Amino acid sequence: MNEPGEDRAGDPRIRAYLEHLTRERAASGHTVAGYRRDLSRLRAHVQRGDGAVDWSRVTVHDVRALLAARHRAGASGPSLQRLLSAIRGFFNYLIREGVAGSNPAQGVRAPRSHRPLPEVLEAEQVARLVELPGQDLLQVRDRAIMELFYSSGLRLAELTDLDVTGLDLADATVRVTGKGRKMRTVPVGRKAREALEAWLARRGEWASPQEPALFVSRRGRRLSPRAVQRRLAHHAKARGLDRHVHPHLLRHTFASHILESSQDLRAVQELLGHSDIGTTQIYTHLDYQHLARVYDGAHPRARRRPKGG
Repeated sequence: MNEPGEDRAGDPRIRAYLEHLTRERAASGHTVAGYRRDLSRLRAHVQRGDGAVDWSRVTVHDVRALLAARHRAGASGPSLQRLLSAIRGFFNYLIREGVAGSNPAQGVRAPRSHRPLPEVLEAEQVARLVELPGQDLLQVRDRAIMELFYSSGLRLAELTDLDVTGLDLADATVRVTGKGRKMRTVPVGRKAREALEAWLARRGEWASPQEPALFVSRRGRRLSPRAVQRRLAHHAKARGLDRHVHPHLLRHTFASHILESSQDLRAVQELLGHSDIGTTQIYTHLDYQHLARVYDGAHPRARRRPKGG
């Protein structure tokens, strides 16, 4: 028997919708894979004994029953929200194609869940991480990568997809392609510019003149996301940081530090490339935590309790 997330037999409607997401909506591979698993669960839930599915007959009760079953199985709040998003998007597509007459997930809500705050590095930890000693070409490249992550708040895919032509050091900017193939231009700080200039001066030792990628491996090929993750983890351990350091941690740190200094949520939204400011607002909670720590450490009556109290 197939696992719900596999759907080896496939469903032509699901397959067509996932192709629509990829080609027309420019959804990431991660999103498409998640939606495939969720819609395969829905298919397994509503199919008849012979394996057939009549999508026009799926009801709100079917959707609620599937949510309840996933909740009992231990699915988290975000997983249930994604399941609902997948079903809503799928049925909107089926309505457009004339296959379904209504969306059975339209009025359904997933249980609320606590959204964990992202971790961030302190400024001293960032400095310890990015200020790599030595002029070995591997160190020069990795220093440029980490400085650019922290300077410009890039996503991992944005950095590895970056070409040399996307970088304008004279203007101190970098042009990246974010989610949904949306282009944005973000500033590059002084330290990052210096690190990138050092890397570009020697990049030709590994890269051929025809290679467009900004960051390449020792074989001269575009650096993979997995390789970047490994290098960050390696340097964090070598520099004595007692935590797992990954690209998104540097993005979170960038956002938190910018917001802490500027208090400009809209600007941070633009820098990060968030389509919804609600996604950016989580960093306001991080900023409040920082202020609370400062208050506790500085206010003479913040923690002090009367004797015998």
